[in-house]
Amino acid sequence: MQSRYFTITDHPKGTPDRELFALRETELPALAEGEVRVRNTWLSVDPYMRGRMSGVTTYIDPFELGAPLQGAAIGEVIESRAEAFPTGTRVRHMGGWRDIAQLPAEQLERLPDFDVPEQAYLGVLGMPGMTAWAGLNRIAEMQEGDNVLVSGAAGAVGSLAVQLAKAKGGTVVGIAGSQDKLDWLESLGVKAVSYKDRDADELTAALREACPEGFDVYYENVGGTCLEAALNTLKVGARIAVCGMISRYNEATPSAGPGNLAMLLIRRARMEGFIVFDHWAHYPQFLEEVGPQVEGGRLDYDETVEDGLERTPDAFLKLFEGANRGKMLVRL
Repeated sequence: MQSRYFTITDHPKGTPDRELFALRETELPALAEGEVRVRNTWLSVDPYMRGRMSGVTTYIDPFELGAPLQGAAIGEVIESRAEAFPTGTRVRHMGGWRDIAQLPAEQLERLPDFDVPEQAYLGVLGMPGMTAWAGLNRIAEMQEGDNVLVSGAAGAVGSLAVQLAKAKGGTVVGIAGSQDKLDWLESLGVKAVSYKDRDADELTAALREACPEGFDVYYENVGGTCLEAALNTLKVGARIAVCGMISRYNEATPSAGPGNLAMLLIRRARMEGFIVFDHWAHYPQFLEEVGPQVEGGRLDYDETVEDGLERTPDAFLKLFEGANRGKMLVRL
């Protein structure tokens, strides 16, 4: 059986060129004992993948030039030599950026049983949702009544973070760009603030207007101007959960850090980075809490979908243009 997959032909400097992504085809070997063959139906593209393209080991190994790229995917088992995954089983795995994946059975998970569209397990009930929950609850230790600020608030992670924070009863402010995203956040009961065409001082003023008493928690997805403005609006004892800094991912040379890091000292604040995989043992707890809310329609989520394997690189690159509302997905 043939499998089509995307690879990269070089390590990008700055924003990757579309031509860097090559679609190739390979003949899959016969299944070994304990292996499973999956026809993918949904692929996830995520900002963290940009770091894996740089050829440098960070918290995860880099992508290998010429080899299939990897990412979360959902699909159906079409051939199996693993008793736990008979033909027809719907599964989630990390063999994305391809149409057919062949993997050891221990790298697959059965989809949970909630009555939700299967692609939700790549978004609101998958890694992005778990990331939002872990950052707020395990890193920032969010409490009832906390005022919470979230950057990248209309993305896959941020849009769940603002809703989980809203349920705690405090003022929740989301930073986003386009008017469409700002309007969506407002419909969720979140105060929405635009970062567009604002320097740090201007964004600081807008955040103070939205929440004059300041923030107990800042959920960081963006960095840059957003981080600098957030530091100016912290309450004493604030906690910052650093999930990502997408504004820096495509920099050819490192930019200067915020000039106001002293606010951490002045406000006696704590700033902590985290990687969701370090907290994955708590995924059942997250699923128990958030799954019924998604199933019951009490949590809103959105998806931006590109159709066809050929569109996978385009979907990925759109993440850095702010073109997605909610989770960016590829439907095969």
